[in-house]
Amino acid sequence: MALTKRQKQVADFIDRFVTGNGYCPSFEEIARGLELASLATVHKHISVLETKNYLKRGFNQSRSLELAPKYLQELRRAKPATTEVPLMGRIAAGAPVESMEHREMLNFADFAADGNFALEVRGDSMIDDHICDGDLILLERVSEARNGDIVVALVAGCETTLKRFYRESADTIRLQPANSTLKPIIVPAKEVQIQGRLLAVLRKYK
Repeated sequence: MALTKRQKQVADFIDRFVTGNGYCPSFEEIARGLELASLATVHKHISVLETKNYLKRGFNQSRSLELAPKYLQELRRAKPATTEVPLMGRIAAGAPVESMEHREMLNFADFAADGNFALEVRGDSMIDDHICDGDLILLERVSEARNGDIVVALVAGCETTLKRFYRESADTIRLQPANSTLKPIIVPAKEVQIQGRLLAVLRKYK
């Protein structure tokens, strides 16, 4: 059964919200985000999505919405063809080098792999790693990290942050900013949930 335009908007909103926050939205947040008239309207769309097997939810639990594999499969099928741009050669950032024509194609398939997602950076806590306010970062969705990885971490179930990951001990995690003016975040390991590992940084110059 195909989705209506509004049903797809609800499913897409839930997907974006979970990616950006690490937890599912409430009915109130869905209503505000999509400018729906009432919670009853949200409930109706959620029920239809569940009936059509695009969504799962826990019984009598708040924030228990979960997109089902059917939605993720259709999202992959709807993804446009991989974008390619010409790779024209190498450019010196130090001493000049001889200009030469060396045409290849740069394929973004590795960056657009299933499960990858993007976020916009806010703040300057990673400035020494050349990750600036307003940059777009591409992340691989993972739940574990190695020491030194730059990760998106959910801390204490309520705040997400971009930091370098270090396991200080079996019970303690250090989330290290790349900014000499900021102190590291030391938290119990049980309060840290890794949501993604940095793959690439994109900065747009206007």
